[in-house]
Amino acid sequence: MKISELRECERPREKLLVQGASALGNAELLAVLLGSGTPGQSVIDISNSLLAKAGWRLDKLFSLSVQDMEATEGIGPAKAAIVQAAFELGRRFLVEKADAPSVPLVSGRSVYELMIPRLKGLDHEECWMVLLDSLGRSGGVVRLTMGGFDSTVLDVRQIARTAVSAGAAGIVLVHNHPSGDPRPSDADCRMTDRLRHGLEAVCIDLVDHVVVSDHSFFSFAENRLAKA
Repeated sequence: MKISELRECERPREKLLVQGASALGNAELLAVLLGSGTPGQSVIDISNSLLAKAGWRLDKLFSLSVQDMEATEGIGPAKAAIVQAAFELGRRFLVEKADAPSVPLVSGRSVYELMIPRLKGLDHEECWMVLLDSLGRSGGVVRLTMGGFDSTVLDVRQIARTAVSAGAAGIVLVHNHPSGDPRPSDADCRMTDRLRHGLEAVCIDLVDHVVVSDHSFFSFAENRLAKA
């Protein structure tokens, strides 16, 4: 059915203006972003096709490339760019919200909540360092690697220099497992020990190493697999 054939109160844009964005389903919200359909498909049809390509999951839709989106009939470069821009704005909002409170990071959960806006939905590994002050509050985050994580990639001396330059009292190492399983590998354990010993030489504490996936995390400190 064409959007013009719907009652005005059922049209996505008009519905949003009257009832608010929370009243719309995912396909309707996408339809507002996409704006228009094609002669053969309504914008709702195109939205449903795009969601179907992502398995009806927004985290999978977030991970689709422009090329993947363009493979959907009715989606060209402009519409794909709009969807990606909307997701990036949402991600940046979550990063700002997570960074706002200056409270101690007292658990693996608090580290996870700080970092998941940066790492959720990625199809590659990234490793980050959270700089901590003497009260355990975040003094900033630094991305260390992209695309892989092992003992040959991570530069312990550079991490120590960065932490010392920032005046950090301690750090938390964070990296993601795109597979969805946050349990650490043997290489993760070796790297944690290596980094802990390297930081001890410059009197900086490795407070924790947190491995995150989209929906869960593993804390070395809380599981006592590394001194923290």
